Amino acid sequence: MRATPPGPAGVPVFGNSRQYARDPFTFLASVEAAYGDVAQFDLGPLETYLLGNPRDIERVLVTDAAKYSKPDFQDDAIGTLLGDGLLLSEGETWRRQRQLAQPAFAPDRIAAMGDVIARHTEGMLADWEDGDVRDVHLDMARVTVRIIVEAMFGSRLTDEQTRRVQENLEPLGRRFEPNPARFLVPDWVPTRENRAYHDSVEILEGIIDDVVAERLGTERDPAADPAHDAPVGMAADSAAGNDEPMDLLSILLRARERGEQTQKQLRDELMTMLLAGHDTTALTLTYAWYLLSEHPTAEDRLHEELAEVCGDDPPTAADVRDLDYLERVIQESMRLYPPVYVIFREPKIDVELGGYRVPEGSAVMLSQWATHRSERWYDDPEAFDPDRWLPERRAERPRFAYFPFGGGPRHCIGKHLSMLEAKLILGTVAQRYELDYVGDGPLELRGSLTMHPADPMEMRLRAR
Repeated sequence: MRATPPGPAGVPVFGNSRQYARDPFTFLASVEAAYGDVAQFDLGPLETYLLGNPRDIERVLVTDAAKYSKPDFQDDAIGTLLGDGLLLSEGETWRRQRQLAQPAFAPDRIAAMGDVIARHTEGMLADWEDGDVRDVHLDMARVTVRIIVEAMFGSRLTDEQTRRVQENLEPLGRRFEPNPARFLVPDWVPTRENRAYHDSVEILEGIIDDVVAERLGTERDPAADPAHDAPVGMAADSAAGNDEPMDLLSILLRARERGEQTQKQLRDELMTMLLAGHDTTALTLTYAWYLLSEHPTAEDRLHEELAEVCGDDPPTAADVRDLDYLERVIQESMRLYPPVYVIFREPKIDVELGGYRVPEGSAVMLSQWATHRSERWYDDPEAFDPDRWLPERRAERPRFAYFPFGGGPRHCIGKHLSMLEAKLILGTVAQRYELDYVGDGPLELRGSLTMHPADPMEMRLRAR
């Protein structure tokens, strides 16, 4: 076993953190291209190992997942935001919470969300008019946050609550943008950024408190579950005769009654679901609209498929099984612009990866951005080519050359809901409008907890 893998030279104290903060996407792609399977560098005081081989990525996420934990090297801010929710919790806490939440994401229940998704999509389109220029990212975030709150909390946000959620996402995002000096400034120091961040967390907690207060007393009423009136064969357990609703909030409230859930745990799970449950789907849709705008031939093929499968009717949850090209468009969008662009793990013991010793307590970095765009795994990797997801072409690549939802025991619990949302929203909108990107030059990106457009995603609507 070799001792130290190669990697880019850094500077004292800051290591390579300034390069990473300036442009994490160019840095990650360059390191992967230059050093291959394993590269070592320092992010500030943090010894970091970037893995570029899908074989090693699979080992970390799946085969040897028990040897790794979510890292505790990140600053206090993310703990303040998400606490001990599913995204950050570890060990027995995570296993208990994951098992508790699983019924809310059962396949039948997710399929039953089609009508919820359709209704909110129609509500969004009611505000659209031919010729409008819209910030599509803002619109996608608005509709997906409304969907996640109804689907998982059994509640509906008011226009004011929706506005307040969106207004306070920006200070949260800024707090997690790469910044080499941040590890020198504790979260409690009252800088302008820290104050804005904590104010936003408090406002979001207030909205969650309002939703919980509204739902108290209904956690055993089957009608509280939006799956309650789903058609036979597409219903969750609560819609099929069970006496209890299976939306996530109802499940957690009943667990709290049994003494299996603290008030803090309830808050942490709801905050995690509110933010993570809508952000990645909104970004997937935003990047899909951008790519379709830049590739009219692909857009035409999508329109042809929608006409063939759905006719003049909006797509349904049953239709998406036949919308193969639409699914490939979404997969290719998440390859080129993965909303989650990097995952960290921390070895609990010394491990071997790519022939190198990786020490306990270091940072193992798995980058969707770098792996998804590597010419080692993709022909012409910068090109938008939905047909690379045809079964015969997909079979040529290693499994973890593509991992937008992570993998293994801690894969994204909301994957199937997110994909259903993306398919139904993209299909419904594409039947009625073409969206033309009005920005100039290549798409600029900024890193935070997820990968966001650096500027408003303004697009002109053209009615079809």
